[in-house]
Amino acid sequence: MRDARGEPTGLLKDAAMGFVSRVVPPLTAEARLGVIRQGLKHAAALGVTSVQDMNPAYEDVAAYADLLERGELTARIYAAPLETQWEDQAKLGLRRAFGSPWLRLGALKGYADGSLGSTTAYFFEAYTDAPGTHGLLSDEGIRERLVKADAASLQLCVHAIGDRGIAMTLDLFEDVLKANGPRDRRLRIEHAQHVAPADFARFARLGVIASVQPYHAIDDGRWADARIGPERSKTTYAFRSFLDHGVRLALGTDWFVAPLNPMETLYAAVTRATLDGKRPGGWVPEQKITLAEAVAAYTAGSAYAEFQEKAKGTLTPGKLADLVILGQDVLAVPPAAIKDVVVETTIVGGKVVYRRGAAIAR
Repeated sequence: MRDARGEPTGLLKDAAMGFVSRVVPPLTAEARLGVIRQGLKHAAALGVTSVQDMNPAYEDVAAYADLLERGELTARIYAAPLETQWEDQAKLGLRRAFGSPWLRLGALKGYADGSLGSTTAYFFEAYTDAPGTHGLLSDEGIRERLVKADAASLQLCVHAIGDRGIAMTLDLFEDVLKANGPRDRRLRIEHAQHVAPADFARFARLGVIASVQPYHAIDDGRWADARIGPERSKTTYAFRSFLDHGVRLALGTDWFVAPLNPMETLYAAVTRATLDGKRPGGWVPEQKITLAEAVAAYTAGSAYAEFQEKAKGTLTPGKLADLVILGQDVLAVPPAAIKDVVVETTIVGGKVVYRRGAAIAR
């Protein structure tokens, strides 16, 4: 960003952050393992048994494989490197959901636009509080790459936040379908935050999964009306509208941008009560969903989004023994108390990986 005189302000948005990240010294292999071990420990304490890791470095995937070989992987991982690197997976013949129950590849993460907080999410109309901008759009080359990656049977997961960014991603997905024909693709839009009303039906018609993070709604709800106006807010984090249109929801957290705790995610989806306490009845309350719907979207919905609904996502005989024991019945406590429910025990693959107050031997 630059000031009125054209001088740099020091603020770097989206791709410009690469000027810094490319000169940050890389982690050593041992340091990387240490960081991931801390993350796995944190996840186990919160009852997280599966992770979908969007745009990891290849070094991260190698570290996951190392921990798996050592018997230290305590959460199942589906890794989705950047779509600009699609040929790396395609030339090996990897396809969607390729690998073991513990570690899989075959997905790609792309970017259509930026974020609401940095005014880089791409909108049809200009920002209310920044009328000089509509946001930023990703490069045109993404269309050709996505068509080729889909032809190689890789799963496409595209970040899109603004209403025009989402609409253009749906256009891209239509192009993919026309180019490569019908198939069980499970196309995904990550975040899908600010949807143009006409596009809910397109989500459903194209079978696109809305991969959403409810915590952002109770965070953004403190200030988003000033940024995009109350009319656009009506279809922001529109979980109710998605379900009412027959769109599949997959709930997640966007950690570490937002907390990893699933209880906070469920709380946000059900109450939409903003973090500042000023909207206890919920920001855009008509977009609330029930706790049963939120739990289903978080478990079965997320399993479906990674082609694993036959292996996990419900407590069913024959499926993986991934489960948590909670200190309270989350379906029985008042909605405001959901966020305070604690995990007593986390079990992955039939093995206890966390027990509150106890050390677990690896």
